[in-house]
Amino acid sequence: PEGKHGPQAYANDPERGQRPVPALSHHGSQRAVLLQTATLLGVLLLGYGYFGLLVPDPEARLQQLGLFCSVFTISMYLSPLADLAKVIQTKSTQCLSFSLTIATLLTSASWSLYGFRLRDPYIMVPNLPGIFTSFIRLWLFWKYPQEQDRNYRLLQT
Repeated sequence: PEGKHGPQAYANDPERGQRPVPALSHHGSQRAVLLQTATLLGVLLLGYGYFGLLVPDPEARLQQLGLFCSVFTISMYLSPLADLAKVIQTKSTQCLSFSLTIATLLTSASWSLYGFRLRDPYIMVPNLPGIFTSFIRLWLFWKYPQEQDRNYRLLQT
């Protein structure tokens, strides 16, 4: 078709078998992710400025920085909880990564043990939610096993 460009160009062409896809349909979600990323970067820069400029005592700076990092680590481990509600609602673990769950469990357990050995709560405590959420996700994998991809089964035969 003349004059058309982009994803809509061949929308009605049966030989090409393409469905119409609105251009930039995910633009809004990209903007939200970009805004969230910029906000977190801004928080990190403010934290750097705060610790570098406004907290002159090295011991106090280290304690406050440990707390600051702990909050970020805990939020990282708790972020998959939104997906867990979707898993329970749909009774499907398709949106979860089993390998990432195992990696999270091993990493957070390792750091927790390391923090325990050093008697450092800023290392130990923030990694405990990673262990906890990993066990929740493993339980969900047990309760709602992932269906094996049909194409993968065909390759195995």
